[in-house]
Amino acid sequence: MIINLATKIVRRFFAGNKQKFVFVKSEEIEMPALNKIDMYIHIPFCKSMCPYCPYNRIAYNKEMVAPYLEAILNEIDLYYQKFGKIEISSVYIGGGTPTNLIDELNIILNSLREKFFISGDICIETSPADFNEDIIKKLKNMGIDLISIGIQSFDDKYLNILGRKYDSKKAEEVVKLALSANFKSVNIDLMFVLPDQNSRNVLSDLSKASKLGVDQITTYPLFTFPYTSVGQYLKLNKIKMPNIIKRRKMYREIHDYCIENDYKQVSVWSFIKESTPRYSSVTRDTYIGIGAGACSSLPGIFYFNTFSVTDYINSALNKKLPAAITMDITSQLAKYYWLYWRFYDTKISKKKFEEIFAPKELKIKLLFSILKAMGLYKETKDEFVLTERGAFYIHLLQNYFVLNYINKVWTIAKREAWPKKIEI
Repeated sequence: MIINLATKIVRRFFAGNKQKFVFVKSEEIEMPALNKIDMYIHIPFCKSMCPYCPYNRIAYNKEMVAPYLEAILNEIDLYYQKFGKIEISSVYIGGGTPTNLIDELNIILNSLREKFFISGDICIETSPADFNEDIIKKLKNMGIDLISIGIQSFDDKYLNILGRKYDSKKAEEVVKLALSANFKSVNIDLMFVLPDQNSRNVLSDLSKASKLGVDQITTYPLFTFPYTSVGQYLKLNKIKMPNIIKRRKMYREIHDYCIENDYKQVSVWSFIKESTPRYSSVTRDTYIGIGAGACSSLPGIFYFNTFSVTDYINSALNKKLPAAITMDITSQLAKYYWLYWRFYDTKISKKKFEEIFAPKELKIKLLFSILKAMGLYKETKDEFVLTERGAFYIHLLQNYFVLNYINKVWTIAKREAWPKKIEI
């Protein structure tokens, strides 16, 4: 209750009275003019339903694959009709487990290339249980540049706790296989503050990743979701919120280990080797989301597709954009949205910052004064750079505030295919 009240006060102060934090049932969406955008493709199918995963997914069903593919192609075509052959600056494919539909992905990417101009990297996430030489060959042939593998741990104890359908030997083999394939970048996800996990366990996972030579390491705790209504939906209510002191200690140890072993920090979660292209799933400012439950962030508007895979298929097959709920975004909120993701990147270009915010804007001056007094950032000639302490508290902010919004929206969207209204 206190968090909700604090959230409302802070967002009203910065975003102003004009911004309404309400999603409403989508009618006909008035699209802004675009000539360049990022794109997200959501594949909800999973052959192994990990109990902690909050994302929109369903158990793999062969009978639904063909109609889902057709629906995806129809939705792509709907955007082509609206925008024409615009530039797609990056493509991110997530899920679910996208590689469950490996052959269909090739058809989807060919459709994107036919209708749009893809100028940037194509990124995909996958699981060790769904990764082999045949998958790699197909990914390379379809032009995938960057991959992320959800390893989560190299310790069998924690893989069992998380319900992963592979062991530590398989996890190590998969990483070696991916690195030998010469992708531009191979990221692996590792989790920390797991039940009964200690610093020695976490550092052991980092050491294994470093010795294997992975390009990027992304570490994150078991998110807030398991302790909220999404967690109850996934029947994870027995998992307790990790101790904040323990989480703070582990985060510092992760940060220090990565820096000492020649990785540099590129987000609150991620560390990469020098000159390696960064793999990121979340820091795009504007993007079109394709698929069931995918969200889109366009100038002036943010919206979600229906989470129901069946309803998504029916809507797209009937040539109707499957957007379920929308929220108008004021220019003021858009500025702070940009700033939040730059904090997430841990670095903010002063030149870009000055282009977006007026030099004498009192709210922003107050915000930076508070952050500086708390020791959360330092300045260089060209950038504001978060300290290790600052990166941790941005991560904590995400857990307690941002994910609280997501939890509320997703809980209702998972329950109702076409919600009438969601107030956050």
